[in-house]
Amino acid sequence: MSLSASPDLMARTAPLYDRVKSVIPSIEWPAFAEDIDAILALKRERDAVILAHNYQTPEIFHCVADIVGDSLALAREAMKVDAGVIVLAGVHFMAETAKLLNPAKRVLIPDLDAGCSLAASITAADVRLLRQRYPGVPVVTYVNTSAAVKAESDICCTSGNARKIVESLGVPKVIMLPDEYLAQNIAAETGVEIVTWAGHCEVHERFTAQDIRQLRASHPGIVVLAHPECPPEVVGESDFTGSTAAMIDYVDAKRPARVVLVTECSMSDNVAVQHPEVEFIRPCNLCPHMKQITLPKIRRTLETMRHEVTIDPTVAAPARRAVERMLEI
Repeated sequence: MSLSASPDLMARTAPLYDRVKSVIPSIEWPAFAEDIDAILALKRERDAVILAHNYQTPEIFHCVADIVGDSLALAREAMKVDAGVIVLAGVHFMAETAKLLNPAKRVLIPDLDAGCSLAASITAADVRLLRQRYPGVPVVTYVNTSAAVKAESDICCTSGNARKIVESLGVPKVIMLPDEYLAQNIAAETGVEIVTWAGHCEVHERFTAQDIRQLRASHPGIVVLAHPECPPEVVGESDFTGSTAAMIDYVDAKRPARVVLVTECSMSDNVAVQHPEVEFIRPCNLCPHMKQITLPKIRRTLETMRHEVTIDPTVAAPARRAVERMLEI
């Protein structure tokens, strides 16, 4: 990665830098420009598109990604992709989901170690044991899980549609895996009895109600938007709770003078690019897994066509059904 760039390169990438200059200092741009320029060319050569989650850094999110969004948006949009190659700038379960919905396409992830604490918290065997313990109770599985866990489930959900999915089942009791806090928050919203699993997002579980109270004391008038993977007491102290997409929609519609997004750090940078008039307070936590994905790794993936995501067909078929049932609702 070069700390200097040719005048021609700087001129070619200048329109992209204009998008992110409010969140990336000019002194840092030459270090990104070469990889960005190469990635844009490689995408054309490889017939590839890049899907990037909202937690990716601005130089990825705003400069090389073709499709951006939360887990639900990426799952939906993956089905509409015409390109032969999908590069998933996110974590492994997202790449698996893209592959489930696009079995004939080549799906690549820039770093195989880009995992997820929620996905790592539960196995397919755990789901089978829960079914034995609670016979007849439907299993709703968060998309933040492996394909093997999805395959043992009745239907998937995201943080953006979890309430709708649970209510659509029309039953008094469900098993909801693996995020304990999301399940507790949905139970409070719906009145449905939910059997939970003790899985937590290592980003969101670190926020506390005291954090929110301190934010309000230090920044009078601040609007607090919390992700539903946060503990219920954090949700209770917040002004609004929703998925990353719902947070973006809130800022788009309300244009609060001062706001805090109680979620992963890069979210605030990415939304701030679109809303320079809003003051974003950033007491956020980094996701070490999302940060495994970098511009050099994306470039290397397109150069080498590694690392390809594959799923055992016996797992893929039932896992795909669980995801497709979610998308139908």
